[in-house]
Amino acid sequence: MDSLKELLIEELSDLMSAEKQLVAALPKMAKASNSETLRTAFQDHLEETKGHVSRLEEAFEQMGEKPKRKKCKAMEGLIEEGKEVIDEDGVAEVKDAALIGAAQRVEHYEIAAYGTARTLAEVLSLPDIADLLQQTLDEEGAADKKLNDIATSEVNEGALSASE
Repeated sequence: MDSLKELLIEELSDLMSAEKQLVAALPKMAKASNSETLRTAFQDHLEETKGHVSRLEEAFEQMGEKPKRKKCKAMEGLIEEGKEVIDEDGVAEVKDAALIGAAQRVEHYEIAAYGTARTLAEVLSLPDIADLLQQTLDEEGAADKKLNDIATSEVNEGALSASE
């Protein structure tokens, strides 16, 4: 890469791939959830994630660029880890706790990646794109908090009781 703009395009392309992979994975995570609260959180995040894809498309349009055709390997690995949790047998409440852990690893990756992209957009004096990325960053942070709240209030307590 020869410029920060090229780096931003690369980062946004990774995010586009990551979000599209997540759109395919979230229904499977919802289906594997024992907790109705967790299932609903995954379904809600699916709708948010579709909005993230739309924002990324808007960012590319504003820059007059197209996303590079690539597969985000970080998200691919995180989703594979989640799939392993889905495929495991065991106590349903413990599986929900493991699904939350897998989902939070995804959220933390996205928070880091969107933060990097937003900073690049700011440095490149692209305030509209930085705002789009910040909106998604805020939603990712809220999704992470929601998962943490579900784990704290419901899932981990159920998993602990089921394990005794």
